[in-house]
Amino acid sequence: MQQYNQIKAKYPDAMLLFRVGDFYETFGEDAVKAARILGIVQTHRNNGGDRTELAGFPHHSLNTYLPKLVKAGERVAICDQLEDPKQTKTIVKRGVTELVTPGVALNDEVLHAKTNNFLCAVYFGKRILGVSFLDVSTGEFLTAQGNAEYIDKLLQNFGPSEVLIAKQKKKDFSAAFGDAHHTFFMEDWVFQEDFANEKLMGHFKTNSLKGFGIDHLQEGIIASGAVLYYLSEAQHHKLEHITAINRIAEDDYVWMDRFTIRNLELYNSTSVNAVTLLDVIDKTISPMGGRLLKRWLALPLKNLDKIRQRHQVVDFLTKERVAKEKIQHQIKQISDIERLISKVATAKVSPREVIHLKNSLEAIVPIKSWAKQSSNEALRSIGDQLHDCELLRAKIKETINEEAPVNVLKGNTVAEGFSRDLDELRDIAFSGKDYLDQMLQRETERTGIPSLKIASNNVFGYYIEVRNTHKDKVPEEWIRKQTLVNAERYITEELKEYEAKILGAEEKILVLEQQIFSQLVTWLGGYIKPVQLNAALIAQLDCLCGFAQLAQDNNYMLPELDESFDLDIKDGRHPVIEKQLPIGQEYIANDVYLDREQQQIIMITGPNMSGKSAILRQTALIVLLAQMGSFVPAKEARIGLIDKIFTRVGASDNISMGESTFMVEMNETASILNNISERSLVLLDEIGRGTSTYDGISIAWAISEYLHEHPSKAKTLFATHYHELNEMTETFSRIRNYNVSVKELKDQVLFLRKLVAGGSHHSFGIHVAKMAGMPQQVIHRANKILKKLEKDHSSEELTDTLRGMQNDMQLSFFNLDDPLLEEIKDEILHTDIDTLTPVEALMKLNEIKRMLTKKK
Repeated sequence: MQQYNQIKAKYPDAMLLFRVGDFYETFGEDAVKAARILGIVQTHRNNGGDRTELAGFPHHSLNTYLPKLVKAGERVAICDQLEDPKQTKTIVKRGVTELVTPGVALNDEVLHAKTNNFLCAVYFGKRILGVSFLDVSTGEFLTAQGNAEYIDKLLQNFGPSEVLIAKQKKKDFSAAFGDAHHTFFMEDWVFQEDFANEKLMGHFKTNSLKGFGIDHLQEGIIASGAVLYYLSEAQHHKLEHITAINRIAEDDYVWMDRFTIRNLELYNSTSVNAVTLLDVIDKTISPMGGRLLKRWLALPLKNLDKIRQRHQVVDFLTKERVAKEKIQHQIKQISDIERLISKVATAKVSPREVIHLKNSLEAIVPIKSWAKQSSNEALRSIGDQLHDCELLRAKIKETINEEAPVNVLKGNTVAEGFSRDLDELRDIAFSGKDYLDQMLQRETERTGIPSLKIASNNVFGYYIEVRNTHKDKVPEEWIRKQTLVNAERYITEELKEYEAKILGAEEKILVLEQQIFSQLVTWLGGYIKPVQLNAALIAQLDCLCGFAQLAQDNNYMLPELDESFDLDIKDGRHPVIEKQLPIGQEYIANDVYLDREQQQIIMITGPNMSGKSAILRQTALIVLLAQMGSFVPAKEARIGLIDKIFTRVGASDNISMGESTFMVEMNETASILNNISERSLVLLDEIGRGTSTYDGISIAWAISEYLHEHPSKAKTLFATHYHELNEMTETFSRIRNYNVSVKELKDQVLFLRKLVAGGSHHSFGIHVAKMAGMPQQVIHRANKILKKLEKDHSSEELTDTLRGMQNDMQLSFFNLDDPLLEEIKDEILHTDIDTLTPVEALMKLNEIKRMLTKKK
């Protein structure tokens, strides 16, 4: 326990799995937690009167129990016996051999095949923040820096399993990014520039970081250094597979804030059992492809040439279906070579996994051949870059047995014929049956005992058994070892020598196989970069084949991207909703056209449930898919490059942070208005509904006006239930009214889900309530109240204002020589105040104000 307490003191934040004989034991609070998480028995013992809780499991079950602890958010220090207990007369030397945390794991049971497992560090600089992401299971190392909003977006996109922060920044992190992330707090001195530079240059064996293009990212470098330091503290010293660090170039990708990522449900959803965009578009076959697709979805391209290059490959693969199917067939034979080569680097690879690596590299050879002969330039480039790793494959083939076990300790790892010494030892160890048969025949003839039997047991090894009826014929030199009811058991010098020879051979075989396998793994380390390059290229091919498959299965078309500012979608569909429709029901496709000269803002009105939100979302998703390099769900699409997508869709309370629905809505909208650019796409849904009607209309009107008058002229779709906003087209030249049409029958309303020009003046809210199963008396009462409200439109303050203005006009209060004032006078005098609703009166005042402002 003294030894345990000393080791535990070095890892106070981790659960210590302490190896004792054939078990891993936990003590004290660790035991209580382990018993609860793992469902194992918790016991206790008294040490000098002190009660200590205990819970343990067999050491060979580590791979069963460790993932459960890590998934529960525990940091686990594995403490092993560092020497053979037989070789020491004192307490066995022990030490922590590995620290496994949510962000630092190589265990297949902890990792998800199609998801990266990122360890992240965030550094708070004076003005900007630095961030770094490292997946130790694949060797991917990324860094960036920017304001809190940008770092928040990256955290949302990359979804790290663990985030490292300086202890003094605990409150700052919580205030900026909330408490949803799994965090670990480190000493402040770790986050120092000199220390980080030294750590990174030491790892990459360089004199500068210029070659990686990150030398100017001071905050990013500090975050990256903290990640590497944390790995060394976790006893991960074999990191040769981390061969480079890459900058996440903010300018290269479409900007989407975290609200947009959440609102569009790209790869997560707050709804139970909801289908995300990733669920629909992921047709990848390999784990590498699945992980890359998530990255492409998080970071759509802004570079026209790169987008077109992806489109050309997808177009080629949709037309050349046989080639695509051949490539996909080969990709199915490829294991997760990115993670396999990482296991080689960290010396955690098994013999069977080495065979998987060889087989995977063999499956790449035909792909390389087909790609090189392709008529598509981008595919030829992939073919040229793929490495056939011929020497590596040959080396594995001659060294490792095809039926290699999961664990080298189980034997039969090395191929027959590779080592003469090993083959000789195997002959000794496994040709024993013939030798014993010959011995048995010889001794039977010599002694004249017909029923002799040679066998062995764990107590005294090999023996000769003689039945009692023949024991008088036993030679004198045989030594009696055991007496049974009907027989006697003997040993001989020859049997003892043979046993020693066999046991010695088995031990030597095990040592020699471990030695040969270890040498092979070290040699394989020289192929880390070529295998990683192959993994990256196969991931790209997998994603592009997946896009071709998606287009083929769902009738997606090739979009046209250009440098214009137009967005012209013909018969666009929502990629997720169309897959959820009942069999036989077709999705109602819609056209959307936006530009900066004639139709910058489309005001979409229409009943609840008519499909306004779907049209907004599908527009964003079509743009997103196009700039990822995919075909799109539309008959035609011409897209002027988009650099930012903003959405404010749906209501979501943030009660835990003390924010109401309306506050969340205003925060998100403020973020949009403060960041728009001339290539932005803005999608606003029901802005202002979280407050009173008058406030809501005023805010929605002001936001629309701001977007219209802003120099960037951002393309905007604005869905609203405030029909009063239809009035804006009269005073704002680039706003157009559209509505999602309905057909009214006797007591029924049919939602046609078709976007048509013109505004709508009905909400059909009561009809929707009826569809939802609202009690009949509530529906009846609601209709009565609605009719009463529609009749009662007067508002004393507004009508008095307008009436006062009419009186002023009649008294010729204004100088009527001015044509504009003459126009305003006519406008006011010809208004029937008694029939105006309060909102219409507001609109009329606003209109007059605009006319006067123009004059001014």
